[in-house]
Amino acid sequence: MRASNDIRVARKTSRLISRSPDAPNGTMSHVDTVHRPWPRAAASIAVFQGRSVLLAKRAKPPIAGLWSLPGGHIEAGERAVDAAQRELSEETGVTADILGVLDVHDVILKDSDGRLKAHYVIAVHVGIWRSGSPVADSDVDDAAFVPLNNLASLPTTPRAQLLIAQAAERFPEALVSR
Repeated sequence: MRASNDIRVARKTSRLISRSPDAPNGTMSHVDTVHRPWPRAAASIAVFQGRSVLLAKRAKPPIAGLWSLPGGHIEAGERAVDAAQRELSEETGVTADILGVLDVHDVILKDSDGRLKAHYVIAVHVGIWRSGSPVADSDVDDAAFVPLNNLASLPTTPRAQLLIAQAAERFPEALVSR
């Protein structure tokens, strides 16, 4: 669909596209995102330090005040594993060696009328702490290594505790202290 002579909207990707003067043969290039439809890709990571797991206390709605695995959106052209590492560093200052992917987890949020508010597809990774002390940064209020036997005392995001238990079971090598 043509919006003007040199700008068009690509409906499937919902991105504003324009002709690039530097591109060969007048090919199109990405200018700006007009609207990002759901679902959106994200990555998270369960980082273990012995029998403790790193959690981040969320600062922004709709999950403000809840503890979750560090993580966030995957940027265009970024691999999920790289996004998990980036978000881990940005939110907590911690680095980890990634052991593998635990799950692909859907987070679907609806309003009181049942309308879709958000839908994230999250690649959940598992890792072993490499360096750094948890320090809240980015969009978190707090970050800490929490002993596995204390998880039940924290308000966590839905399925966070289940994913952590699954990570500990499927990747027992992550529970070894360094």
